[in-house]
Amino acid sequence: MRLGVLDIGSNTVHLLLVDAHPGARPVPFASHKRPLQLVSYLDADGAISGAGQDELIGFVNEAWDFARRHGAQDLLAFSTSAIREAANGTEVLARVHRETPVRLEELSGGDEAAMTFLAVRRWYGWGAGSILDLDIGGGSFEMALGQDELPEIARSLPLGAGRLTRDWLPEDPPTPKSIKKLRKYIRGMVGEAAEEFAAFGRPDLVAGTSKTFRSLARIAGAAPSVAGPFAPRVLTLEDLSLWTKRLGALSARDRSGLDGVSALRAPQMLAGALVAQAAMEAFDVPVLKICPWALREGLILRRFDTLRFETTGDLPRGPVEGEEFLVAAGAGPSANGEPS
Repeated sequence: MRLGVLDIGSNTVHLLLVDAHPGARPVPFASHKRPLQLVSYLDADGAISGAGQDELIGFVNEAWDFARRHGAQDLLAFSTSAIREAANGTEVLARVHRETPVRLEELSGGDEAAMTFLAVRRWYGWGAGSILDLDIGGGSFEMALGQDELPEIARSLPLGAGRLTRDWLPEDPPTPKSIKKLRKYIRGMVGEAAEEFAAFGRPDLVAGTSKTFRSLARIAGAAPSVAGPFAPRVLTLEDLSLWTKRLGALSARDRSGLDGVSALRAPQMLAGALVAQAAMEAFDVPVLKICPWALREGLILRRFDTLRFETTGDLPRGPVEGEEFLVAAGAGPSANGEPS
């Protein structure tokens, strides 16, 4: 079965097509994405502008056509903090549904943390014991800890790398005063959350998910993406602390010249590093593993888990001309399922 996952994030809008069936490892088939930073389209009231909405709708229609042309039989479509926290997020979702064939499901911060945790658990298996997952997005920062496939505790904080850069680091390169103020703010929020987690014990394994963690590990010497997902990658607090200082002295242009750092994400790498460092310090983590699976994979796994128990005959057939094939994340194999 070919499944599409449409991810409307804070930095990019991304459609991933995978081939899999219930019980199988999802294998990437094709992807289509665009660097669309919705947070850059926020007005003074925190609402996504008409121009930003137009860009979003254009991509969603592109993604729909791409999925159909490549034989997708099912599509999960979701949005995260970029729309969830916009002042007009509900109106934007309604317009997308009105002007495209897609119904976007808005994930809460808790949903993001839980689905990402599921992906990490499946990647490392039961033998990993208790897992703590840290995930730095463009708009929010998720933390989740547990022994099972869903976390015992999960938190989402407004500490996304893009958000912090926009609100706290207007200069390029940033001033030492701005960095100091932001570091204090991050440490305060992360420290409070870490105290809540302490009641659930120390994890046996700590994982970092998201592009921010992968980029930080890469500039610290981890294997490049061409080495494949099975190449072991780690990030140490010692290396991270050193690179956080270096990133603070570099302009966005200079950061984009570092291995694993794109021009799109270069401006927010310092903020991401500050969040990562604060989290590793607060949770007393000297080294964490970089997990290649994250939110998208978690939603894919959840979808196939649903199919495993709900499908009694053949899997849903491919779409035909003029027929919608959207199934919201977590819903059964219906023609236009409501969000779970």
